[in-house]
Amino acid sequence: QVQLVESGGGLVKAGDSLRLSCAASGRSLSVVGWFRQAPGKEREFLAGMGITWRPGNTFSSDSMAGRFTIFRDGAKNTINLQVESMQPEDTAVYYCAAVTFYSGVYNLKTEIPYDAWGQGTQVTVSS
Repeated sequence: QVQLVESGGGLVKAGDSLRLSCAASGRSLSVVGWFRQAPGKEREFLAGMGITWRPGNTFSSDSMAGRFTIFRDGAKNTINLQVESMQPEDTAVYYCAAVTFYSGVYNLKTEIPYDAWGQGTQVTVSS
C-alpha cells in the first residue's frame, strides 16, 4: 500500500515562491504527480515525474506557463513542487498523487491513471 504525505502549504503573499514536498512510502511507484483543486473548481494537473517509468522524466501542464517545476530531493526522498510568483488565483488544496503501475494507456496529465492520493495541503495566497 502506498502512503503519500504532502507538506509545505500555508499562507503566502502574492509574488512569493513556494515549495511543496511529497513523501512517499510503501511499494514502488511508476509516476508521481502534483494536482490542485481550487474552491468550486475541478482538480487540475500541474506537473509529474517518472519514477520507475522513464525515471527522471518530467512533464507539466500545458497551461501553467512554466511557473511550476517538479523535482526530486534524493537526500530527503521527496518529490517536490516549486511554484514561482504565486497569485491569489493559485489558492487551492495541492495534492500529491501516484501511479503504482503505469500501463501507458491513459494520459498522465489527467487523474485517470493515478491510484494513490495524499490528503492534500492547503495553500492560500493573499493579495
